[in-house]
Amino acid sequence: MSGLRIGNGFDSHRLVDGRPLLLGGIEVQHSRGLLGHSDGDCVLHAVCDAILGALAAGDMGTHFPSSDARWKGVASAVFVEEVGRLLGQRGASVEHLDVTVIAQEPVLAPHLPAMRARLAAMLALPLERVSVKAKSADHMGAIGRGEGIAALATVLIQVSGAA
Repeated sequence: MSGLRIGNGFDSHRLVDGRPLLLGGIEVQHSRGLLGHSDGDCVLHAVCDAILGALAAGDMGTHFPSSDARWKGVASAVFVEEVGRLLGQRGASVEHLDVTVIAQEPVLAPHLPAMRARLAAMLALPLERVSVKAKSADHMGAIGRGEGIAALATVLIQVSGAA
């Protein structure tokens, strides 16, 4: 069935010592990085879940389970490529992507343009169809204590064929 569909995605990971901090497909200088079975990029994971949701095609755990050793340590850009391939197979394309990254630390505002550009490039979208924002948790809860980072993504897709 053709038409517009919307999908939402969420992901979060703990910050730990000894790992690089990868967000939105770029490395952000910080003393800690995100713990995950892959590289822990919660922004890319939320984007993948949003797209999969819009396609009614399950979630990251369905397509890239942590129990599968082939996904251990994989760059999350690989997940975006795979989800993009599924998008194409279903005759769909991303019309707009909106991402919110929630972190108390590090300060992300200087990195948002690079994240936005990287996401646009990964999804072959014009820059004006990608939005990336950062919010803090105002020192509330685990994220507010600097224990982790979360991301929310909303995507609008156009399906031109049967999906």
